[in-house]
Amino acid sequence: MEKLTHFKIGQIVNTQGLKGEVRVYPFTDDIYRFDDLEEFYLGKDLETKWEVERVRYKGNMVIMKIKNIDRVEDAERLRNKFMYVSREESRELEEGEFFIADMIGMDVYTLDNAHIGTLKDVLQYAANDVYVINSNEGKEILIPAITKFVPTIDIDERKMIIDPIKGMLD
Repeated sequence: MEKLTHFKIGQIVNTQGLKGEVRVYPFTDDIYRFDDLEEFYLGKDLETKWEVERVRYKGNMVIMKIKNIDRVEDAERLRNKFMYVSREESRELEEGEFFIADMIGMDVYTLDNAHIGTLKDVLQYAANDVYVINSNEGKEILIPAITKFVPTIDIDERKMIIDPIKGMLD
């Protein structure tokens, strides 16, 4: 599977005030990562870089001033556009961390090597993530993303090994 070169980090959902600021709905588990954001791309245009002038927060929203966007009319043209960063410009991963985009589609097996299905999605919750698996029978299986139930994720082999308890796969 080809690795994604850019990650969607948020969506400009509205303008903020009259001086060109925008409201961004973040697609990240740590909203404060926007503090380190210096530049990004908008929509399908991965050639034009946009520069961040400043960032502040209002509830779960990011309020951003983009360089050279100085009027509400300019900001209005950016509404509903998705923001992207390149893989190289995204944050460094810690040991055992993976980009969700790299995990989707990996094969899922039990400890005794029985193929269960493929990873369809990762639901992110405050307590812990939950892996959504499409089973070979077409069912959706939810597995908490903790080492007790998911002892192995091999990103190179595109393989996840789970250790489900009774009833988890039913």
